[in-house]
Amino acid sequence: MRVAIAGAGLAGLSCAKYLTDAGHTPIVLERRDVLGGKVAAWKDSDGDWYETGLHIFFGAYPNMLQLFKELDIEDRLQWKEHTMIFNQPNAPGTYSRFDFPDLPAPLNGIVAILRNNDMLTWPEKIKFGLGLIPAMIQGQKYVEDMDKYSWTEWLRKQNIPERVNDEVFIAMCKSLNFIGPDEISATILLTALNRFLQEKNGSKMAFLDGSPTERLCQPLVDYITERGGEVRLNAPLKEILLNPDGTVKGFLLRGLNGAEDEVFTADLYVSAMPVDPLKVILPQPWQQMEFFQKLEGLEGVPVINLHLWFDRKLTEIDHLLFSRSPLLSVYADMSNTCREYANPDRSMLELVLAPAKDWIAKSDEEIVSATIAELEKLFPDHFGGENPAKLLKYHVVKTPRSVYKATPGRQEYRPSQVTPIANFYLTGDYTMQRYLASMEGAVLSGKLTAQAIAEANPVTNPSHLPTLTRPPATNAATV
Repeated sequence: MRVAIAGAGLAGLSCAKYLTDAGHTPIVLERRDVLGGKVAAWKDSDGDWYETGLHIFFGAYPNMLQLFKELDIEDRLQWKEHTMIFNQPNAPGTYSRFDFPDLPAPLNGIVAILRNNDMLTWPEKIKFGLGLIPAMIQGQKYVEDMDKYSWTEWLRKQNIPERVNDEVFIAMCKSLNFIGPDEISATILLTALNRFLQEKNGSKMAFLDGSPTERLCQPLVDYITERGGEVRLNAPLKEILLNPDGTVKGFLLRGLNGAEDEVFTADLYVSAMPVDPLKVILPQPWQQMEFFQKLEGLEGVPVINLHLWFDRKLTEIDHLLFSRSPLLSVYADMSNTCREYANPDRSMLELVLAPAKDWIAKSDEEIVSATIAELEKLFPDHFGGENPAKLLKYHVVKTPRSVYKATPGRQEYRPSQVTPIANFYLTGDYTMQRYLASMEGAVLSGKLTAQAIAEANPVTNPSHLPTLTRPPATNAATV
């Protein structure tokens, strides 16, 4: 069957990949001239890449890692030392580490926490550990039930000192969903902590060896097209056309550069768009259905990604860093972490500004100026004195609506991949799946959509049906 997929992000491309494996013919229609959606990247006039976000791959991403294996590109993941590194605001230029030893989980995580004496006191560690016991014992149902609380509310409920928030979880919340602990659902943090504690390498991180567009999305396109599928750029969806019975008649594609609009027809249709544009384009008759009305409970969160090139090395650290800055979330010196961006003499910092709601409308110059002021605190040796580091160039990438804002109560609004419309499906990290809004969630959602289509429309002798890669079975919650 021909399946039209609107959107060439990770969810849409993964869905198309697994549909080709199941014997179907996907046609991916992307409105922009670049692949990747929320992992898109571009080259500037100097040949330097800049990206939509700072993309980290975790050991707790089984479906993503399986995808790399199936595409035969596992060597493109550059795995880093198993640690988590935090800046120390009270001691500018210094770092605090949670080093995970080569021990089984959860022992390695416990040792990492206990050995760190820079950020938490022993009483705080003990109270935090005791607070986690209900999630460990009661498992998934408990974690899902905690969606009614923010992370800060959950800490208070468990009598965990709020200094734990200040020291560790403000930074982690901003890195996971670009919002603070007073806003983010406790379910998000509990699911992440569970994977980090239950899997030996769950919190181990990798960077891609180049841009996601070229090193991950293009191999997906090659895989799809080599098996009869198609990926079209510059094909924006203007309207979903309906039959009299409410099913999809076709996708109306907007003509560009004076060209006429095009009606694209297929046997089945998939939206791989983010939830915000999907809500805008929903046909009026569908808007009356409870299934689609629930989407109003989901809204993308703004985020800003910065790339700053300097005239010297600011750090030799080859890892992700939690800034613990009120303005910045996480950052990395990509000249150290990424093979294609490597430079032994100069740093290129990629940074995430979050929460970004008060900054998204500001000028690039204002954003960069505020960021440099924060970097002066993080790197005092390089910005003080008579010869401070010089900013050579920068790129600011604004995403007004990124992943859905995971505030308390959002879980009940996340839709399934199968809709009430017989020939229309959804895919995307906002749809219901075990993982939060992330690259892993996008890939898994694409798998689930392809699996639902394949089961409803079986093909004789498919290459193989999508295989869901699940975390190891435990009594604790699964992401």
